[in-house]
Order: sequence, then C-alpha cells, then structure tokens
Amino acid sequence: MSAAEAATGRTITTDIPARLDRLPWSRWHWTIVIGLGTVWILDGLEVTVVGNIASRLSEPGSGLSISSGQVTGIAAALYVAGACIGALFWGRLTDRFGRKKLFMITLAVYLAATALTAISWTAWWFFLFRFLTGFGIGGEYAAINSAIDELIPANYRGRVDLIINGSFWLGAVGGSLLSIVALNTDLLAANLGWRLTFALGAVLASVILLVRRHVPESPRWLLIHGRDREAEEIVSDIERQVEETKGERLPAPEGELEIHQRHSIGFMEIASTIFRTYPKRAVLGFSLFIGQAFLYNAITFGFGAILTKFFDVPSDHTGYYFAVIAIGNFCGPLLLGRLFDTVGRRVMISSTYLLSGVLLFLTAWLFSQGTLNATTMTACWCAVLFFASAGASSAYLTVSEIFPMETRAMSIAFFYALGTAAGGISGPLLFADLTNTGKTSDTVLAFSIGAALMCAAGLVAAALAVNAERRSLEDVARPLTAVAGKAKAATKGARPGTRSGGPAAPPAGSTP
Repeated sequence: MSAAEAATGRTITTDIPARLDRLPWSRWHWTIVIGLGTVWILDGLEVTVVGNIASRLSEPGSGLSISSGQVTGIAAALYVAGACIGALFWGRLTDRFGRKKLFMITLAVYLAATALTAISWTAWWFFLFRFLTGFGIGGEYAAINSAIDELIPANYRGRVDLIINGSFWLGAVGGSLLSIVALNTDLLAANLGWRLTFALGAVLASVILLVRRHVPESPRWLLIHGRDREAEEIVSDIERQVEETKGERLPAPEGELEIHQRHSIGFMEIASTIFRTYPKRAVLGFSLFIGQAFLYNAITFGFGAILTKFFDVPSDHTGYYFAVIAIGNFCGPLLLGRLFDTVGRRVMISSTYLLSGVLLFLTAWLFSQGTLNATTMTACWCAVLFFASAGASSAYLTVSEIFPMETRAMSIAFFYALGTAAGGISGPLLFADLTNTGKTSDTVLAFSIGAALMCAAGLVAAALAVNAERRSLEDVARPLTAVAGKAKAATKGARPGTRSGGPAAPPAGSTP
C-alpha cells in the first residue's frame, strides 16, 4: 500500500482552495499559462498544416504514396478518432493519477508521434502516427484544462481558460503561413518541406515539455487523494513566490472546506454524478459542444471549395484567407475573455453563441443573393468566428468548472470527445458533400444548419448556464469528497494549512 493510499480515509479541514483563489495575478501564473497553454498552438498548427499540404503529399516526388483524398479523409478521420479515444483514455487516468503525471505523458506521446510522422515512408505509417498524434492531443485537452482551472485564481479563471483554448488559432495562423513556405519548391524539395513542418512541431513540443517540469501538481487533486502535506508544501511555495514578486504580504484566506479523503472514485460514480446529480448541466455541456462543432464544420469543411468554386481563388492562395479568419478566431477569446469574469458566464456564453448563429444566418442570406466576393465572404466569416471562438472556448471552461473536482478531467474528456466526434465524423459527411456540389443552395443549407444549432445552444445556455464567475470551483460544484454542511469561515490571522481528524462517514452527494 502506498503512502497516499494509507493516508486516505481521514477527514481533514483545509483552506488551500481559498488560498489559491485569493492570489493576485503574478509572474508565477504566467509560468503556468506558458507551460500548459501553448500546446493548443501545436494542435492548431498540426491540423492546419495537414489540411494545407494534402495536395503536396499526393504529388509525385513527395516520398509518400498517398492520395489527397486519403490525407483529408482517412488521415483526418484517424486523427479525430485518436483524439476522441485519447481524451477518454487519458481523462480517466488524469482524475485517478493526477494532472501533472498525465500532462507530461500525453505531451510526450504527441511529441514522439509527430516526430515519427515526419519520417513516414508509406501510407500506413503516416496513418498510424496521425492516429497516435491525435491520441496524445486528446489527452492534453483533459489534463491541461483541469490543471489550469485548478491552479488559476477564481477572479481570472474565465478569461485565462478562454484565451488558452483560443490560442489554437495562433497555431492555425502559423500553420497556414508555414504551409505556404513548405509548398514552395523553390525553397524546399517536394519530399522535404512537409517533413520539416512535422519536425518543427516535435521541436516545439520538446521545448514545452522542458517548461512543464516546473509546473506543480494540482494541490486540489492532492488534497482529496490523501496527499495534503504535498499540497501544503506546493501552496506555501506559490505564496512565497507571489509575495516576493509583489513585495507585500498576502491577505488571509476566507473559507475552509472539510473533506473525507479517498484514493479513487469509481467510474460508475463519475457517470452517476454527471448524468443523475447534474442532468441540466449535462444537457448544457452537450448543447455547447454540439453547437460549436457543427458551426465550425459548416464553415471550415467547405472553406477551400467555396473560395475556389464560387470565387475563383487559386488553391495555393486559400492559405492567406484562412490565416485571416484564424486571426479573427483568436481575437474573440482575447478581447471578450475578460467579460466572462465581469459581465458573467450566462450572459456571455448565450450571447456569443446566439450572435455567431445570427451572423451566420445573415452570411448565408447574403451569399444566396450573390452579393459577396472572396474578400467580403472572408470578412463575414471573421465576424461570425470572432464570437463563435469565444463561445466554443467557453464550452471547455463550462464543463471543466460545473462538475465536481473528482470528475473534472473525465467530464472534459467526455464532452470533448462528443463534440470532436460530431465535428470530425458527422460534420464531414454532411457539410463536405453540401459545399462540394458547387450549388449555392446546398452551401446556404450547410451554413443554416450550423447557425441553427449554434442558436439552439445559445438558448440552452440562457436557460441553464451556471453563474460561475469569480466563484471557487468548490462553490460551483461541491467535491464528492466534501463533508456535507462543514464549510467554515476562515479565522483571520490563523496559520493556513490543513487539519486532520479521524475517519468519517462518506460525504453526501452534491446538489445541482
């Protein structure tokens, strides 16, 4: 039996969550953002590069016997399948074995798979390592989002989570521009350029892996798994660093939590918590992820075809247009993120979903009237995705904070897998066929479907969204290990830390 297992079964009173939430923003928090958040840039770079270099991979002399359809079809589907399976597989392990161990392992899986993709010499090798790259990325979504939300103070959690998830689009910009260089045979040989793009992803992942060594385990996770001494040491060190940076003493924390420590939470208890204890929140999570998945696929799966078939844009110039809408995507979370912490979750989530849906309906109508060209269509997409990106990022924030800590990573994984499967399987089957016909009416229908689902999700958010802004995670969703009715106000000037007691009865369940 490990020390952690031996320590479980105790009931302790702790103010560690309150100590983390009362911290001012500091250089230490920037370290967390850089160490954990930059992987989304790699994801955006990966997805965009593969889509843009599909034509080059299928050309003679690429060093790989593969068709363009196999790259955008089979390879893309395997990447999506890997991400879905990886999210569920790693998400369960993240809740059981800790955030840090898993966000190190999943990044290592991504790094290795990307590097091995670069040396592909046959189609099956390329397909295998596209799947494994997705497998690592899927695990990253669960491990990283849970760790970030548990380490970032409550007053900043919304904007930080949105910006980090929105940074995917910085990678998309880089991928678009990088693919232009990779496709230029005057600069790089046809069998070399695409390999270097994957190799660059592996190099960047190696740098991030080094930075992550300094990111601590979540003290909240340590507390419930019988490792409160480690949690105390980590939080004390964070407080020391913040006080040194700010040059002043921190205020006393307010609020305590009494928990009954447990080594692990069963899968059936996790499922029961999500679907029976919090059914309305589960409906909210479903709606947000499905809505954003279909809106994005309504636009992006026909992106190149619309530009080339309707506006006569050369295929090797579509990367410039994609870079523009990718910038619009990133600006949404960047500029609107703060409002999720001030105006509030319910208003901002519902309004970003509804606005993006209404604007896409308007774009569909303008397109049907024949009044748009390549530039104005791209401008319309930018307006739609400015709001949609903030809404989509808030979906990850929402499912991370509205369920108890013991289920956090698995909740993120489940809803992420659901949305990714809908977008990566149903989306291509539906939208690619519609936008590739070359008929205006079919493209308008694709836009309208995505817009309708986004508006529906916005209405669900208006009714069911949880006002989690500036609230402790333990207040938004009481931990399963919390002893019911035992929250206490902290004593001013008391020494922070944890106090242990004897065994207690298992805590009562949370209320939705």
